[in-house]
Amino acid sequence: MHLIKIILFSLIIGLQINAQTDTTASPVEIFIIDSYITPEIPNKFILSFFTSDSTTSKLMVMDKKIFDVSKKISENHKIEIELNHLNLDSAKFKYVVVAYDRKGKETRSEVYQVELPQGLVISDEQDIGIFRICLGGIVFAIPSPTYLWMNNEHYWSITKEIPLFSFYSVGYNYPMGYLGAEYSYVFDADRKNFLRVGYKQIIQIPEIKYISPGLNYFTDFSGYNGLSAELSIGLFQIQNVFTFYTRYRYNFQLQNNGAGFHEFSIGLFSNFFSLNL
Repeated sequence: MHLIKIILFSLIIGLQINAQTDTTASPVEIFIIDSYITPEIPNKFILSFFTSDSTTSKLMVMDKKIFDVSKKISENHKIEIELNHLNLDSAKFKYVVVAYDRKGKETRSEVYQVELPQGLVISDEQDIGIFRICLGGIVFAIPSPTYLWMNNEHYWSITKEIPLFSFYSVGYNYPMGYLGAEYSYVFDADRKNFLRVGYKQIIQIPEIKYISPGLNYFTDFSGYNGLSAELSIGLFQIQNVFTFYTRYRYNFQLQNNGAGFHEFSIGLFSNFFSLNL
């Protein structure tokens, strides 16, 4: 009888030790509280979370950059990072939280994803400042020089395009497309004034900045109406705000058997003043 009691007592003690070992071995749980980008400048990534046990913690962004969150043991963790310190190259990024318990055992969270606010420009200089505002106004007023080939004659013109509505999706520093209005003045031609409205799609490619096919409706206000198809190539950026582009466009009438004319132009693109949707 005493032997049975000793065996039962040993089993109970063994189960209690195993239970304590299992509890000690259980991983730390990580609970995300806040994870977002602030809309105001300078834009910051805000992350706060708590852990089921006191730990130190780190933040790993895009499997590239690691930031210390809590260097001292704590259950509550928070970090604020300015976007220019993240070196982002897209409109969304992924991150993982790593926690370390008192014995140094590591626990990783699942992979989380954060999207930047629509229309936010990713650059090393998030603060637009008075210089960029003034520069934007000056560039906004500069027309684009354009070469025309019309009725077997060569002409020069100046053109000013205004992006009115820009449409954003998951992208980088450009909208996926925009609706714009454009005025052109042609020197020494019979038809001097043209107004265009149309849509331009922007396709970003790694080698340069973008290619942009577009379709417009145009009129000279005197019955010369038609459609124009175009292709722009964004070559490089200036001040992370303006993009130098070159454009070819063919304009054809809706009457007179579709007689039309060609255009070649260069200019600076910016949706600085457009309404972002």
